[in-house]
Amino acid sequence: MTTPRSTLPRPFRRRTATVATLAVAALLAAVPATSATARDRAPDAPQALAAPDIPLANVKAHLTQFQSIATANGGNRAHGRPGYKASLDYVRAKLDAAGFTTTVQQFTSSGATGYNLIADWPGGDPNQVLMAGAHLDSVSSGPGINDNGSGSAAVLETALAVSRAQLQPTKHLRFAWWGAEELGLVGSKYYVNSLATGDRSRIAGYINLDMVGSPNPGYFVYDDDPAIEKVFKDWYAGIGVPTEIETEGDGRSDHASFKNAGIPVGGLFTGASRTKTAAQATKWGGTAGQAFDRCYHSSCDTTTNINDTALDRNSDALAHAVWTLGTTTSTPPGSTYENTTDVAVPDNGAAVTSTVSVTDRAGNAPATLQVGVDIKHTWRGDLVVDLLAPDGTAYRLKNSSSSDSADNVIATYTVNASAEPANGAWRLRVQDVAAQDTGYIDSWKLTF
Repeated sequence: MTTPRSTLPRPFRRRTATVATLAVAALLAAVPATSATARDRAPDAPQALAAPDIPLANVKAHLTQFQSIATANGGNRAHGRPGYKASLDYVRAKLDAAGFTTTVQQFTSSGATGYNLIADWPGGDPNQVLMAGAHLDSVSSGPGINDNGSGSAAVLETALAVSRAQLQPTKHLRFAWWGAEELGLVGSKYYVNSLATGDRSRIAGYINLDMVGSPNPGYFVYDDDPAIEKVFKDWYAGIGVPTEIETEGDGRSDHASFKNAGIPVGGLFTGASRTKTAAQATKWGGTAGQAFDRCYHSSCDTTTNINDTALDRNSDALAHAVWTLGTTTSTPPGSTYENTTDVAVPDNGAAVTSTVSVTDRAGNAPATLQVGVDIKHTWRGDLVVDLLAPDGTAYRLKNSSSSDSADNVIATYTVNASAEPANGAWRLRVQDVAAQDTGYIDSWKLTF
């Protein structure tokens, strides 16, 4: 029978606490000094295959074709106009010849028939689909070579590089070209809305390229899905080019159709009508006080409206993302991330934390996130325990209780963390809120 805390003589508790304190101190002294980072444990992920260099000349050859198509069809490639369908036919012929399975999806918008083009590369896990896409239509006032022939050409040439390499991805690769984006993301919305719930859940990520060759370019990365964002940021850091978070077109391109359906998204952008600042010109070159693309939605958006360096970099960055994300296996459900570094919990003192870093998961944490806790303590009722999400949101695991007189907290808690991105620094926070007893965090883990 456990003696109620209120009946325990205080001097007896002090003696017990003193012995326990010495024991804990001895245990901590015996543990080798090891950083939390060094002892975080997660499953070893397979190394991704290195992506090939995407030939700039090939990407520009596609732009030349888009320009020729626009010139022969009233100066544009807009939805409902012959230039759009001719552009789609050009892209489809390239993909068919390269071994893709292509599908043309029809929809109606503004009284005209629109078309999406979907291209699937054989193989890969059909329950883990990685998509990359771009809108193929222009506005009616111009040929749309930067907006968005640039993204369409980069996605096309990356797909053709997959074929040249005869890539055998772990994820299933799907590429897409959307119609009627300029009328309100019509084509991509139609595609997403036509997917069954199960098919939506199988899309592990969607990467969007819209305007990636602006003549006065910036280097912007979408900050939606942390895993996709990190792949792009790391690639650009590797070539010494700083990036900024994309804000000008946020929600104005086809990634929004996927994001609104709960699908992880990311992408690249070099700027539209917003003005480049002096700080950005210092960082990236180009002209401060001038729009990233002075020909945005204008007749001068021709093949002369392209910055070759930006187009080349973004094409290579997309290929890197497709190879990196498409040739590694997603960490499966049941994967565990653990920190076994001891952290002393001061008696009646400030809260302490222990960190577990998660970097290899797409999307949000599950609604059944398992938090395994092993805290050695001589009076567990003194302890308040919280899980802190990467953004600082606290999930209470355990309250203090004067009647909870047992030793130690060794338990697994279930947390609905589905509102939180899975990747990031998760922390266990522990505070001793009453006097006379001590302890330490022995270990803790997250199981997804």
